[in-house]
Amino acid sequence: MPKKSLLALALGVALSSTAWATPGDNTDIDTEGTAKPAAVDLDAVSVIGTGESRQVQRVRPKDLAVLPPGTSVQKALNILPGVNAQSVDALGLNEQSLTMSLRGFNSTRLGYTLDGLPLGDSAYNNYNGLSISRALISENLGGAALAGGIGALGTASTSDLGGTVEYTTNDPAKTMGARVSQTFGSDNTKRSFARFDTGEHNGFSMYLSGMRATSDLWADQGAYNESTNKQFNGKAVYDFAGGRITGFVDTSRMSQADNFYLSKSELARGLGWDWGGYAPDWKKAVGKAYCNTATLNARLCDSSGADKDADGAFTAGQILRSDDLYYLAGDFFPTDTVTIHAQVYHHEDAGEGHNWTSGTWSNKSQPNQLPIAFRNTLYGINRTGAVLSASWDIGMHHVEGGVWYENNNNTSSRYTSNVTGPRDLSGPATGQPDNGVFAQRTLVITRQAYLQDTMKFFDDRLTVDAGVKSPHSSAAAQALPGIAKTPISPTSNNQFSTGKLSASKAFLPEAGVRYQIAKGQEAFVSYAQNIAMFQGGPKLGPQAVSQSTWDSQGNLQPEKSRSLEAGYRLDRDMYQASVAAYKVRFDNRLLQYNPCDSRQAVGPTCGNRFYNVGGVDSHGVELTFVWTPVSYFQWYNSASFNRSTYANDYVQGGVVQHTKGKIQTDTPNKLFASEVSFNYGGWFASLRGKYTGKRYYTYTNDQGFGGFTVLDLGAGYDFGATEFAKDVRLSFNVTNLTDKRYASNLDSSAFLPSDPAGTTYVFHGSAPTQVFGTLDIRF
Repeated sequence: MPKKSLLALALGVALSSTAWATPGDNTDIDTEGTAKPAAVDLDAVSVIGTGESRQVQRVRPKDLAVLPPGTSVQKALNILPGVNAQSVDALGLNEQSLTMSLRGFNSTRLGYTLDGLPLGDSAYNNYNGLSISRALISENLGGAALAGGIGALGTASTSDLGGTVEYTTNDPAKTMGARVSQTFGSDNTKRSFARFDTGEHNGFSMYLSGMRATSDLWADQGAYNESTNKQFNGKAVYDFAGGRITGFVDTSRMSQADNFYLSKSELARGLGWDWGGYAPDWKKAVGKAYCNTATLNARLCDSSGADKDADGAFTAGQILRSDDLYYLAGDFFPTDTVTIHAQVYHHEDAGEGHNWTSGTWSNKSQPNQLPIAFRNTLYGINRTGAVLSASWDIGMHHVEGGVWYENNNNTSSRYTSNVTGPRDLSGPATGQPDNGVFAQRTLVITRQAYLQDTMKFFDDRLTVDAGVKSPHSSAAAQALPGIAKTPISPTSNNQFSTGKLSASKAFLPEAGVRYQIAKGQEAFVSYAQNIAMFQGGPKLGPQAVSQSTWDSQGNLQPEKSRSLEAGYRLDRDMYQASVAAYKVRFDNRLLQYNPCDSRQAVGPTCGNRFYNVGGVDSHGVELTFVWTPVSYFQWYNSASFNRSTYANDYVQGGVVQHTKGKIQTDTPNKLFASEVSFNYGGWFASLRGKYTGKRYYTYTNDQGFGGFTVLDLGAGYDFGATEFAKDVRLSFNVTNLTDKRYASNLDSSAFLPSDPAGTTYVFHGSAPTQVFGTLDIRF
């Protein structure tokens, strides 16, 4: 069925519920314009996870005020204990650079959902989902719950080894209204948002919202440096006596100018944090490309300056993603003790990654030959799934069980094309490419079931959770000839493999105990086992290798984890506090090895290979303290201490790599966050600080980056109601207040045993100080 037809069908089903409308239950509107049941106050929800038998921390819409509108919700999680979220841009929107680690697990080993819908593993070059920024406009966030270690048993994810992030959308308002906001900021940032709420009519309510944003790179790239994003969210809800029907639609069209990865050697040579390649100087880019070994021409080589031919091309390229995502869900209450939830969803993605490849010939041996080519990587996702669960309260038991099924047909391919000069890369590529590099289609089938019993004793003071889940996932990959003028040879070392991988487990237990010591005091302990499906997509997983490598990789085992945690929570009128300790064993760690420079194209001598290289032992402590002495003042603090070390040495290319006992890459051992918020008489302000400890990017710990502290400031004034509006608010945000420059995110695909000269292109530089102003009007 065409995409537009499916989208129309989902909207039609969601909107048709008005035909059976009956009066809904009593609801209120919170300060964010979010409809919610009268018994629930989102702002009063415990941020430290009171009532859970696991470590759970929450972010609410009001917690985003310190950050500029449109900031990725994933980056907003950076204040929570154990979280290290980084990005090259202030808003955390650049997908190649958006990374997160938690208790020794990177972002691709966590699970993500939106209203229960699986978002995949959050990887760049994603094959099974999309980022939260493309799935949800930030103004439509209802909240986010981070389970740092042990996620809910029924989470629809095949990557949740180290925890889960559950995002929720806010509901339509029960009264008709509208909201518009406009943001201007550094580097030509312009962002517009608008939302219309129909209000409730006989149980039915809906909102329609849209966002458009543009900005330039902060790096020294003088042309082809604009990013654009257009997005639509719509949600419809029909409440009736026996349940609720919900429909949600998201469309996203994104084109992001990209930043170069940097090396420590570049900084030492004086290129600096703002290095941005050669645009708009095409002649300079060509001159440097003639210095490349593959296209060497000593007469035309431009060897002047501190920069080398491998340091950059004309631009770092452009990221394009086009997504359509929608779900239809029903929650039914046939009796007072039985609840049934059913959800169907569909997601389609068409993506491209545009790059200038320096050191590759265009029009070779022709009068117009150039040592630069255009490289295009294509991505496609077409996935459909369903989630069904039911719960039953019987005596002291709350029994819950469910199933999840997903069919994901995804593709990836790469091509190069001849060029005669510079061009804009911000739009989809047209025409037939000249040369194929690789092309592969993968069908991923996922099935998962779970069953859990929650038991309460001693007047509900003691809660015991015990359950099991059974995940089964398979990926059948097939090499394709591609669409280039020169077809891809089946025996090419650049071509990806044909083969099948699977990961399944009949019995994965999870258990937890929560005990209420006294009013406002509780202790908890939890244990869980988990496995992860092998990743897919270019460079990500074991199927993204040549056929000969695939045939020689051997029997790879899926990664798995065992997590044990315990903690204590204290909840008082003026403060909340929690402490949690954990111990995690991560086994069958998959290591990707590429013997070539991180910017060199995959080829006969530069192919990925994957190994199981042993385990990682992690243990640590997380503390949270929230002080609210008066209603208009809050002080939030979190502290995390982690030690994640490799449990084994491993052999690579016949050489023993001495990694046992070394600190895991990109895993800071200390994290401290603090935020002071003030809201009084229309004035509001927030100041957030975050310290991130030392991180390594080599397995033997010979190279890394020291700790750093970043401050963000948000402030403004709420004018309240005026003659023409219900509310008018003016706000200002300053990110990286002290202009601290540091290595933000690290590229996990470029990690290596050692880097004595610091030549690996492994990190993005941090954004400098940036300023944003927003006018927000509600009608």
